[in-house]
Amino acid sequence: MTSPTTTVPTSRPSERRSSAQLIRAEAPVLAHNYHPLPVVVARAEGTWVEDVEGRRYLDMLAGYSALNFGHRHPALVEAARRQLDEVTLTSRAFHNDRLAGFAERLAELTGLDMVLPMNTGAEAVESAVKVARKWAYEVKGVAPDRATIIVADGNFHGRTTTIVSFSTDETARAGFGPFTPGFRVVPYNDLAALEAAVDETTAAVLIEPIQGEAGVVIPDEGYLTGVRDLTRRAGCLFIADEIQSGLGRTGRTLAVEHEWVVPDVLLLGKALGGGIVPVSAVVARADVLRVLRPGEHGSTFGGNPLSAAVGSAVLDLLATGAFQRRAAELGAVLDKGLAALTGAGVTAYRARGLWAGVDIDPSIGTGREISERLLSEGVLVKDTHGSTIRLAPPLTITEEELQTALAALRKVLV
Repeated sequence: MTSPTTTVPTSRPSERRSSAQLIRAEAPVLAHNYHPLPVVVARAEGTWVEDVEGRRYLDMLAGYSALNFGHRHPALVEAARRQLDEVTLTSRAFHNDRLAGFAERLAELTGLDMVLPMNTGAEAVESAVKVARKWAYEVKGVAPDRATIIVADGNFHGRTTTIVSFSTDETARAGFGPFTPGFRVVPYNDLAALEAAVDETTAAVLIEPIQGEAGVVIPDEGYLTGVRDLTRRAGCLFIADEIQSGLGRTGRTLAVEHEWVVPDVLLLGKALGGGIVPVSAVVARADVLRVLRPGEHGSTFGGNPLSAAVGSAVLDLLATGAFQRRAAELGAVLDKGLAALTGAGVTAYRARGLWAGVDIDPSIGTGREISERLLSEGVLVKDTHGSTIRLAPPLTITEEELQTALAALRKVLV
């Protein structure tokens, strides 16, 4: 009998079609839930990508921080390659030889106790919502089905129905109701409003230490400390969503470290998979995650050997501190470059490490238009909320490459 592996037909090679042909081919067969820039990436390495025709582009988005260590980082590719030769998936029905080490390293890096491995960022957020509610009922003593979670205006935590239920972005919400109850929205960076919203039903406060999708919105100094103090006094959990802001992006391992705050629950994703596999995690105090018992929550792929191997290699890179230092040092270069553009096409910007939200003068163009102009200059960025663009290059970027991106931005703003 012929082996099935010898009869699988090969797919049509994309290199036989041009970028324009591939873009047109997507329209009838792919859901239109994205509006990508008109570039078709075929190869990538480090901070650069190459399209089907061989044109090169400097990546200043890094997969929304999923590619903090650049495209195809050698140590991460090698970790994946080695694991592919061993075992890729067992499901959590069995133990695997990679998961314990990954969880140990992640707990040590974050200063917390236990890890719940998942795949996507949205899964991590959904898992944290479930854990916080269960903790509220079993530990805090909130009446059944009365637990509430406080979130911030302008938040972005994912796209699932529960998560968009507490989004304030109508584009994310419209047409997807009825919405999940149990959430209260308060203004971001407003401790008085947060304190007024907390009551005996509050299970947790869930916030981004820096709001990424909103345009890299950085709270006032002392806000995170205030959230930590308030949640401790109120007897509820502080959940920090560091899926975009964590793992070196802001010049520290975690954005909460800028105020030396340790949350009760930490959400990680994106860069945790090194741009190779989807990896996310809920990392928390032991007494919080111990409310979960066998059968109450799970994920077939969560904690699989391949993701654990790559995730462990990511943690090895972070353990050196080199990427955090690089983000801080080059972040100063980015800040200086954007300051020079303020008043010359840039109306305002917010930057922390190698991460910035840049508000463009609407008379010059929308964020989308500026992104398209930068594309023509060989630089990839992405717009958000009308006239804002986001800059989040791989942490492997050189100063020369960063100056190249800033020069391109200066050019398209005229």
